Parts: sequence; structure tokens; C-alpha cells
Amino acid sequence: MERDYGKVPLERALSKLGAASRSQTREWILKGRLQVNGRTVRDTQFMVSPEKDRFTVDGKPMQNDGWQAIVLNKPKGIVTTKSDEQGRRTVFDLLPSELQTLHPVGRLDMATTGLLILTNDTRLSSYLTDPANAILRTYIVTVTGEMTEAALAKAAAGIMDEGELLKPSGITLRKTSGRESHLTVELTEGKNREIRRLFGALGHEVTSLKRVAFGPLQLGALEPGKFRRLTREELKIKEISAPVVKKLEPPHPWRQENKRFKRKMPPGRRHF
Repeated sequence: MERDYGKVPLERALSKLGAASRSQTREWILKGRLQVNGRTVRDTQFMVSPEKDRFTVDGKPMQNDGWQAIVLNKPKGIVTTKSDEQGRRTVFDLLPSELQTLHPVGRLDMATTGLLILTNDTRLSSYLTDPANAILRTYIVTVTGEMTEAALAKAAAGIMDEGELLKPSGITLRKTSGRESHLTVELTEGKNREIRRLFGALGHEVTSLKRVAFGPLQLGALEPGKFRRLTREELKIKEISAPVVKKLEPPHPWRQENKRFKRKMPPGRRHF
């Protein structure tokens, strides 16, 4: 049975395609000017598939900007939303007008920085954020205090918080001191504030959180606040109608790279 990745309300459909803003689309709908597969639809919440259905205005086919995807290095203090009631800057304040119709693939909270994908491809975003596809996200994390072997073992095994199991796919201690610890954490799900909640439950506050990879994409040297356009090849998509994104095998679940701390590891105890 074919999965349906693309159903969205009609008022959002053309925005997802990069063909028109929501307000323009809503105006066309309410005036009876917009047709879906030849049928005039007056319900703004009518569910459609942006990539499959055919849209016309006054009987004329819609023209859109085609497939688009970018990677943005989100700075700290920027919210991942189209607009903000509190007047805070959003990721769209960093983008030119021709990219204002894109939508974020998942979210990074206000204090988190790093790699954010935006696209007009609803199937792509659904595929990348579906937990069943286990697309790996990699984060560089700094927490307060010294992470002990016992704390690392607990984090790797998973911790229950508010009825959810918070369990990283991989966790690597890069260096630690009495003041703070630096780690690399891999996730395959986008649970709300998962990394902050995980370390908070262990008594360590996250002071810095940066996403450096999402699936096959690496943040690299892209500067904060800057973006670059992506190709289907970078996302390993063979066909836009049936996106295929390579699943990455999770790396070693726990590895201490600093030689000073390798001596502390119990013999043979490397996997959790």
C-alpha cells in the first residue's frame, strides 16, 4: 500500500509548492477562483496533495518555482516559525523573498543552533521527520559538570521523562572536566527538547547545543545566518515523486576520544 506523504489543507498547498502565499491562496479559494483537479473548492481546509493534485486559477494552470530545498545555519536567538507573536526574529527573516514560501523540516528551539533544512517538498519533509525512517541527526553538546561513566551509561540506556523514553542512537564523550563536558549525540527522532531533557534528568544543564548533520547533510563551514541551496543528489533523492534518502548506520554508541579518559573505561565495556 502506497504511503501518503503529502496531504495538507488547500490554503497551505500552494505555499508548500512555492507558487503563492497562504493569504493569496485563501483569497482565491473564498472567491471561487481556485480549482483542484478541475473542481472549484471553497473550503480552505480541503485536504490535497501538493505534488499529486493539479491546481488552476480561473482555469489556468498554476506556475510554481519548482523543487527547492536549502540548508540554513540557524543562529541562537532565532525561532523556527513563519511569524512570532512576541516579535522575535524568525528563520524567515534570514531568507530572501523568493524563499519565503519554504517550510522548515522539523524545528530547532530558540537556543539551539546549526543545521536546518527548509523546502517546498512536503514528501521530503515528511520522509525526513518520520521516526520510522530513522534518519540520523548529529549534535555537538556542552553540559555543565563532569559526566561520569555511570551517567553516560544511563543516558545510553535511555531515561523515562514525562512518559517518553529519551534514548539517543549514539553518545560520545569528547572531553570533560569538573566545570563542563563536551559530547556528540545522535538521534533518530525529533522529540521536543529531547537532548535538554535527557541531560537535565541526569543533573546536567545543556549550555550549548548545535546540530551539525541531518541524514547525509553536513553543516560544514556554513556561517551562522547563512544558507545554501541543495540538490536532490545531496539528499540522495532519485525521484521527486518517490524520494529515497539513504539511512546512515549509527556509529559506535559510546566512544571516549580523549586518551586521558580511555583508561577509566572498564575492560570490555564499550557498548550499552
